[in-house]
Parts: sequence; structure tokens; C-alpha cells
Amino acid sequence: MKTNTKRTTIYLDPQLHYALRIKAMETDNSMSELIEEAIKISLAEDSIDLVAFEERKKEPSLAFEDVLRSLKKSGKI
Repeated sequence: MKTNTKRTTIYLDPQLHYALRIKAMETDNSMSELIEEAIKISLAEDSIDLVAFEERKKEPSLAFEDVLRSLKKSGKI
């Protein structure tokens, strides 16, 4: 176990738990390591999204209804 870690309890669907347990055995990683890695990947994706939102915040926003009207008018839907 790593030093300087926090313990937590998570609840998983039984089939997801089974799949995670099998993957842990096959990859020689602990279930905790696999979960931590998945969380890191998810947070990294969020970080990328936030950068994209910041870059696009000055773009004009469009109402969804206007986009639908435009697609309908052009015959795309």
C-alpha cells in the first residue's frame, strides 16, 4: 500500500466489481490501483474540457432551437 493515501468506500454493481477483480488479477494490479488510474484519467479529461471551454467562451452562443430551425430549413433534418 502506498504511503500518504486515503481510504474510501465505493459501491459497485456486482458485475462491474467482478470485471474489475478479474482485470486486477490479469494485470497484476490491485483494484485500488485500477480505480485510482481511472479517476486520474477522468480528471485529466475534465481538465482538457475546461481548457476548451475557456478558449471558446468568447464565441457567440447559439440557441438550440435556432440550430434546429437552421438544420430543418437546409433540409438536413
